[in-house]
This record gives sequence, structure tokens and C-alpha cells, in this order.
Amino acid sequence: MSEPRPDLEQLRLLVAIADHGSLGAASRSLEIAQPNASRALRRLERQLGLELVVRGPTGSRLTPQGAVVVHWAREVVEASARLVTGAKALASESTENLAIAASMTVAEHLVPRWLSDFRARQAHVRVNLSVCNSQQVFEGIDRDECDLGFVESPAVPRGLRWTVVGQDELLVVVAPGHPWTRRRRPLTAAELAATPLVVREPGSGTRVSLEHQLSAHSMVEPAVELGSNAAVKVMAASGSAPAVLSRLAVAQALESGELVAVPVDGMRLGRRLRGVWRGDLTRPAGDFLAAARAAAPR
Repeated sequence: MSEPRPDLEQLRLLVAIADHGSLGAASRSLEIAQPNASRALRRLERQLGLELVVRGPTGSRLTPQGAVVVHWAREVVEASARLVTGAKALASESTENLAIAASMTVAEHLVPRWLSDFRARQAHVRVNLSVCNSQQVFEGIDRDECDLGFVESPAVPRGLRWTVVGQDELLVVVAPGHPWTRRRRPLTAAELAATPLVVREPGSGTRVSLEHQLSAHSMVEPAVELGSNAAVKVMAASGSAPAVLSRLAVAQALESGELVAVPVDGMRLGRRLRGVWRGDLTRPAGDFLAAARAAAPR
């Protein structure tokens, strides 16, 4: 007899709780009644045999196990969305195609706006978006699997062309009760390098940028490696360990007080967002790059 498996709506709910910080906000975002959401969450926890969410007076907090599970759940939900988008693209009558690859930070926080602006002017172009880490973006372009890529890495491999489309900033973030929030002086780069951090997987632009900034110091092994900004953010907010993430990824959590930014002395935490490609840009790729430049943060 096969094991009962979570359905897609349960996984969407868990991801929404991580993104919105409470069961109520998550249920509203998915347009489902909160009692139904509560039952779906309890059913998911029973199926997995894990406590995923702890509810409190100010919202819902993922347990450490829940933070890991939500990372996997997000992959399933995103894969489902790609399936639907891909199926629609196959059915489209577009006469031009544009394949784009974007690192997760850019894809999550910037590409939706860029895509909306582009589609408003180029509705006949069929766009396929791949979401991966920066290293995988470079590999996809090198293999001619995509026309244009967007990354946050501090360097671009030889043979690829690039241009700066915008600016970003890395922030050291911790849970509100972390001892670093009570420091009188900024953290030093050496202290950061000596601290086990919650980090993205090797190859991600955020991870590469962090290692580049701390290249003068010997970094200790990470506390944990996770494959998405959301999972890293949740683990940091749980108090497990500090993290270094894009300002784009943590802006809402900083505003709500879920995370606190810690100043660091001796590090240049600004970074450039780049569009990358090989050879000559196709006309749709050039138009999309222009849309990205016009809307990217400066």
C-alpha cells in the first residue's frame, strides 16, 4: 500500500505561510478559509510525521524541520508552475521565442516586473524562463540553452558578454533575539568569516558574492546549506544561525521585524546585477534586456 502523499494545495499553503508569516495571511493570499487552511496544515503534518509550524500571538513560525520541508515544497510548487507555463507556451501561436535564465534572487524579486513590462510591448514573443543559481545560468548560456541570463555573481566567465542592469546589496541578518543585535560596534569581516552561517548552495550568486567578500579570511564550514533564499531566510529568523542575503530577499522581513540587519565593517556589500549572453543578442533578447535596465534597482 502506497504512502499518503501531500497534495499541491497543501504545499502551496506551507510555502505561503513561509512567505507571509502567518496562517491567516497565507490563507487570504490563496483565497481559502482559515479553518480549511488549519485543517490542511494539520493533515500535512500528520502525513509527514513532523511539526512544521508553531503558531504564536504575532504570527506563525516555521520549525527548523519546517524550514527544510518548505524548501522542498517550494521546488515542487515552482516545478508545477513551470509545467503549466510550459504547456501554455507549447499551445501558444507566438512566432518568436525567447529563452531566459535567471538566478533565484533576480527571478523571485525582479523578473516578474520585467516580464510584465516586456509582454506589454511584445505580446507575440513566447518567453521561457528557467530559474536556477548563477553558475547554472552561465552553463545554460554556454550550452546555447538560453538567449539571455541574469546573475548577481561578482565575475562572469570568459567568452560571455555582459552588461550591468542594476544594483543590489548583501545584508547580514539575524533573528531579533540574536546577541549581534545588541552589539555596540559593527561586526567585522573576520568575525563573520569565523561564524557558521546559513548559506545558499555552492554556485549561487549570493554564496559566490559572500565568499568573494570574505576571500581575505578563512571561512568556517556553514551551519547549513539551502537551495533557496526563502529557506535561508526562515532558518535565520528561527534563530538557528545568522545569514547573508540580498536586500531584495529580506526587505519585507526587515520591515516586519522578523529579521534584523547587522552592520559590518570592512566589507563592500554592494553588488552589481548583470545581464549575460554569448555572441549577438537576438532582437527579443535585446528588447528584454532594455526592459530590465529600465526597471532594475539603482
